[in-house]
Amino acid sequence: MTIEAAVQAVLGGMPSPLDLHRAEVDGEVLVAVGSTVLFRYAAGDSGLRNVAAVTLTELGFTGRRVAQVLGITEVYVSRLRTRARTEGSAGLLPPRGRPSALRPADLRRARAWRAAGHPDTMIAERLGVHATTVGRALAGDPRPDAAGNELEQDTLLVIEPGAADEPDTDVLQSASEVLVSDTDVALRVPEPEQSGPVTGPGLAGVFTGSARITTGSHLCRYAGAMLMHPFLHLVGAEAIFGSLTGAPARCYDDLAVLTTATLGFALGIDTVEGSKHLRRAEAGAAVGLTMVPELATLRARLAALADGSDPLGLQRAFGAGMLAADPATDPVYFVDDHFVPYSGARPVGKGWNTKRRHAQPGQDDTMLVDARGRAVVFGSGEPSGLVTTLPGVLTQLRQVLGSDAKILLGFDRGGAFPSALRACRQAGAGWVTYRRAPLVQATVPPRRSWTVRDGHRISVMLADEIVELKDYGSARQLTLFEDATAILQVLTSDLTATGASLLCWLRARWRIENTFKYAVEHNGIDRLADYCMELGPDTRKVTNPARVAARKTVKAAEANMITAERALPQMLAGPATPKQMNAALPKLHQQIQITTRALEQAKTDLRPIPAKVAATDLDPGAQRARPRLERRGLQMVLRLLAFNAEAWLAEHFNAYLTDPNEYRAILRHLLRLGGQIDYTTTAITVTLDRPDSPRVARALTRLAEELNSLGASLPGDRRTLTYQLTAAQVQTTTQPLLAEV
Repeated sequence: MTIEAAVQAVLGGMPSPLDLHRAEVDGEVLVAVGSTVLFRYAAGDSGLRNVAAVTLTELGFTGRRVAQVLGITEVYVSRLRTRARTEGSAGLLPPRGRPSALRPADLRRARAWRAAGHPDTMIAERLGVHATTVGRALAGDPRPDAAGNELEQDTLLVIEPGAADEPDTDVLQSASEVLVSDTDVALRVPEPEQSGPVTGPGLAGVFTGSARITTGSHLCRYAGAMLMHPFLHLVGAEAIFGSLTGAPARCYDDLAVLTTATLGFALGIDTVEGSKHLRRAEAGAAVGLTMVPELATLRARLAALADGSDPLGLQRAFGAGMLAADPATDPVYFVDDHFVPYSGARPVGKGWNTKRRHAQPGQDDTMLVDARGRAVVFGSGEPSGLVTTLPGVLTQLRQVLGSDAKILLGFDRGGAFPSALRACRQAGAGWVTYRRAPLVQATVPPRRSWTVRDGHRISVMLADEIVELKDYGSARQLTLFEDATAILQVLTSDLTATGASLLCWLRARWRIENTFKYAVEHNGIDRLADYCMELGPDTRKVTNPARVAARKTVKAAEANMITAERALPQMLAGPATPKQMNAALPKLHQQIQITTRALEQAKTDLRPIPAKVAATDLDPGAQRARPRLERRGLQMVLRLLAFNAEAWLAEHFNAYLTDPNEYRAILRHLLRLGGQIDYTTTAITVTLDRPDSPRVARALTRLAEELNSLGASLPGDRRTLTYQLTAAQVQTTTQPLLAEV
C-alpha cells in the first residue's frame, strides 16, 4: 500500500487517535496508523521527525497526541507548525550552534588587521566581540608576527610597499577607513614614508614602544597619582627597571608595563586583575601612554619579566636608592614576619596565622623597615619563623647599607632566641628585643634615664645591668620600673646608647606592624599573585608515631611499677595477719621485679627511635606544594615601591599641612585627584584640580612647588614634569538694590 493510498484512507475515514503509534526497530523509527506505516526514518534524524510532526497535525491528529507519540513536547510541536508556515521546510531544522557574530565585511577587516600584525584582542575590541570569536573566525589564517600578541589598540598600522605577502588593496583600504574614522581610540594610519619613531626636541631615542604619548592634552581622573613620579625618579626606577628583560614587545616596553603595575598598586588595586577596573586611556595618560595595557597583556608581561628576574635583588636596589636619596636619621631597623594565608587545595606548608590564632596553609614574608616605617628589604618562603628567616634579611640589609654602616636591629620576642642573636653578632649588627617570660630579678637598683624625642624630654626608671645569656654570652639588660614594680625587661647588645633611647626605639617597633596593616589594606601585599606551584616529595621532618607509641609504653610501664610498689606498704599496713602477710610478700616482690624489668625494657626500646622522621618515610606518596616566588616577588617589589612612594610623598605633604592624624588619608584621596596633562615636545605639565579645602589646596600648592624643583621625569621619558593647580575661582556676590520708599 503506497503512502498516497494510506493518506487517502486516513482522510476518508479518520481512525481513532489511539491508532497512531510509534515503534523503533534496528535504529529506525516507524510511525503508523493501525497497520499502515506513514513515516520511517533513522532514530537520530530530527529533521524527518519534525516533518512527521507537522504532517500528522495537518492530517487532523492533535498536537498533544503527536507529541506523546514522537517523544517531544506539545509546545515544540506548536513551534514547528509556526516555523513551517513562516519559513517552510527550512524552519523545521534550524542551524545548530551559536550564530556567527562577524558579518562578511567585519571578517574582511579582521583579516586585514591580522595581516598587519594586530592581535586578536585588539581586533575583537574594534569589532565589539570577544577575542575567541575572532580566533575561531580566523582559525585558518596565519599569524605573521610571533610578537603580535603584544600589540594593542594604539599600534600604528603600517603597510610597507613591495611586501611579498601584501594583502588586497581593497581590504586594506576598508581597514584604513575604519581605523581613521574611529577617533575615540586615536588609531592612525601614516604614510609609508612617515613610518618610524617619532622624533623631536628632547624626544630622540627615548620612546621604545608605540604606545608612548608624544604630544597632546589629556583629561585624567588619576592625575594626582603622577605626584609619585618624583620619588621614582629619585630612587632611579628607570635604571632598576631597565635591568629586567622580558618577552619582545613593540607597543608596551618593559618600563611601561612595570610603571603601570606600580601606579595600579598605588591607586589601591589588590591584584593585577584589578587593573581592568581602571579607565585605560586616563590611567595611560598618568604614565605617559595613550592607553595602559589590558589585563591579559599586563598579566603575561609581568609573568615573563618575573620569570627571568631576581625580585630580592630589585628590592635591594630600590632600598639602596631610597636611602641614598633620603638617608635614615637613626640606625634603627625593625624586622618581623607576616603570614600570608592560602585557601587553595594544594598541599602547601602550614604556618601560624596570628590574626586567626590557628595554623593554616600559607607562606611567610619577612620584612625589614627603617625607623620611619619605609620598607627596605624583604624575604619570602615557607612558614618557618623569625629565627630562621632573620639571617637572610639581615644579610640583604648589610648589602644595601654597606659593611661599615651601623645597624641596630629591633624585633619582638618571637626572635629573642640565642640563634637569632648570634646571627646578628656575626653580621656585625646590634640588636634590641624584649626578654621572653619569665622576668628575672634585677640585681641593681633602678635609676632615672632620660632622652629627647620630637622635642619632648622622656624620663623613665630603669635598672641597667650586664647579664649572661645561655648559648650567647654577655648582654645588656634594662628593667623598666613603674611604681617600684618591674613591668618589662629589654635585652640589647648596645652598650653606649642611653637606656631611655633604647626603650623608645624598641617601643617604635609598632611602626612595622603599622606598615603591614597599611600595605595589606591599600597595596595588597598578602594577595596571591600566581597559582603555579611545584609538587615534590614532602621531605620535611614530622613527628614519629613509633616514638609516640613507645613513649606511651614507657608511661604505662611506669604506672604499673608505681602500682606494684604501692601495693607492698598497703598490704603491710592492712588488717591481714602476719601469716597472711608472709604468704603474700613473695608475690608482691615478684610483681615489683617484673614491672621494673618491663620499664627498663620500654626505655631501652625508646632510645633508638628518632623523634622526627621524613614525611615520605611514613607515606611514600606524600607531596608538598612549593609556590614559585618569582612572580609574587616581583609584584611584592612593585607594591612596596608604591607604598614607599606614598610614604615619602605623605611626609613632604605633611610638612606644609601639619596634620599628623589625617595626612595619610588626605594624601590617598589626592592620589585620585583629577586634572589635565599636557604633553609637549620638551615638558609634561600636570594641572591638578584644586581641592575644596583651602588648607589642603595651600599645602598641595607648596608641595607642587617643591616637586617642580626636583626636575623629575617619567620612567622612560626625558621630558621634565611640572605640577600646578587650577586657578582659584573668585566668588562674587551681588547686593540687592533697595527700593526707594
